[in-house]
Amino acid sequence: MSTDNIVAEARMMCCASCGKSELDDIKLKKCDDCDLVRYCSDQCQKDHSPHHEAMCKERAAELRKLRDEKLFKQPESSHLGDCPICCLPHPLDSESFMIMMSCCSKVICRGCDYANKVREIEARLQPTCPFCRHPAPTTLEEANRSEMRRVAANDRVAIRQEGTKHLSNGDYESAFDYLTKAAGLGDASAHYLLALMYRTGHGVEKDEKKELFHLEEAAIAGHPRARYDLALKEGGNERDDRAIKHFIIDANLGCDNSIQALKGCYKHGLVSKEDFAAALRGHHAAVEATKSPKRDAAEAMETFRAYQQQTFDGNT
Repeated sequence: MSTDNIVAEARMMCCASCGKSELDDIKLKKCDDCDLVRYCSDQCQKDHSPHHEAMCKERAAELRKLRDEKLFKQPESSHLGDCPICCLPHPLDSESFMIMMSCCSKVICRGCDYANKVREIEARLQPTCPFCRHPAPTTLEEANRSEMRRVAANDRVAIRQEGTKHLSNGDYESAFDYLTKAAGLGDASAHYLLALMYRTGHGVEKDEKKELFHLEEAAIAGHPRARYDLALKEGGNERDDRAIKHFIIDANLGCDNSIQALKGCYKHGLVSKEDFAAALRGHHAAVEATKSPKRDAAEAMETFRAYQQQTFDGNT
């Protein structure tokens, strides 16, 4: 270990202002901007500020530059990823055409789910999971037990799903615990939901910094809505160049809201013709990549069932 590393490690073990070491009754907290030093109290941080300010600003600028490099890198896919059966990307605008299997927490596209049901009906088989072939649950209680087994197995999708349920039911404390755990395991949707909690103050104190952190983490992982929200924030702060970068990255993932926003930017001369054309091509390619005959058949069946239900309701 180099001398510089030893000095840096020693610096982190005591308060940068008064020199107190961290003990059971003294907890040190890092400087929020640079993470280079720690303090035992807010007063010590305030007293040390004149000595630390220059180094803090320099380090904060370095961290922001590294963060931006990560933030503005085009994700390979959206946070939804691919269907594990047909290996096609999940569509952004049709999350209702996806289904999470309670037995294995795999998110299956409706096309593969529909094809599996057709296969089972034709062969007169018992319903099973399209992915792991586990027998389909026959009751809601059985499905819930399966989901909780996935939660116990530290499955981030199942943990996030459980957090979402608690959030919908107004149990914000439990929702926060589940979503925080899922976010720690890298779940982009959990990061986005935490950002919304910090924005609205549901279950937590409103905190713009924490909201921004979770939005950025979600966007880095390919969450289109999170990146769109970041673009709106940047635009509201008159940082149009950063907003446009977000819109372009989002459009390349297939986000309709971002491509519409870019149209407005192009009309006002904020985006070049070449960049706008490239974004249109990227958006079109991303949307087309999600299409398949099986998914079209499933969507047609869903539409037909909805029509049947509507006709039935109208006749009763």
